Amino acid sequence: MTSLGLPTPAIPGAEVDIDALSPEDAATYAGWFACLAEPTRVRLLHHVAARPAGITVGELAEILGVGQPTISHHVRKLADVGFVTTGKHGTSTVVMVNPSCCSDLPSAADAVMGVLTAHPCCPEDVPADVSVRPLAGRDWEAVRRIYGEGIATGTATFTTEVPTREVLEDQWLPGHRWVAEIEGQVVGWAALSPVSGRECYRGVAENSVYVGDGMRGRGVGKALLRTQVIAADEAGLWTLQTSIFPENRASLALHHSAGFRTVGVRERIGRLHGVWRDTVLLERRSESVPAADNH
Repeated sequence: MTSLGLPTPAIPGAEVDIDALSPEDAATYAGWFACLAEPTRVRLLHHVAARPAGITVGELAEILGVGQPTISHHVRKLADVGFVTTGKHGTSTVVMVNPSCCSDLPSAADAVMGVLTAHPCCPEDVPADVSVRPLAGRDWEAVRRIYGEGIATGTATFTTEVPTREVLEDQWLPGHRWVAEIEGQVVGWAALSPVSGRECYRGVAENSVYVGDGMRGRGVGKALLRTQVIAADEAGLWTLQTSIFPENRASLALHHSAGFRTVGVRERIGRLHGVWRDTVLLERRSESVPAADNH
């Protein structure tokens, strides 16, 4: 099982103001978690989720080594809270996962643990000595140096060599390239890249935020991310996404503070120096672009 490594209050700047969990939501989540307090029921849900087209009660009984009456009892409990639905195929009862369960259950855990903000937001407490401006031609040497420092940590990216300026110019969205300065020195950068060339994804971008050696923990990433998400909202981008190594707890905390939510863990998604690595997939949905207008 992958350890997600959720951010803790001990991380500087990780604290964010969130709305208290409502009694109604708390009651709903308690019902969900109580339903899953039985190990056989958890295993049953796992097997149902792995068969989105449906699986019969008889098949579940055979897989789990439990009698059909017991399986039927557990299925009813799962159906009561909306985790599964049931139907008939001939004389057999077919159990199917409720697709909403696959997204709502992880989000419930985020809400309970306080890492899911009520609405998209951006960090407010940006240090006064950090300024953010659009990337200029003179900044490329510093930007590529900072990129290399991030690569060297082994927790920032799968990239192993600093891309050329030409590659980055082609990759990054114009108008969404930023640098942070302290006393006139470039100490970090942020950029957005399109996730796809298809028209339906024109409002979806992947974000990158890098802070130079010796400058981490000073609010540089916070200032960059704040500028980035505000500009993305104003430009009509409706979703920002990012993939972060689970070990990079500071980056997870930073993105949660800007309204990103955890979508899930992509296990063994890629190799870095020959070692399989997991990533946590996060996304931020803009409130300035209503879902009904996204077409």
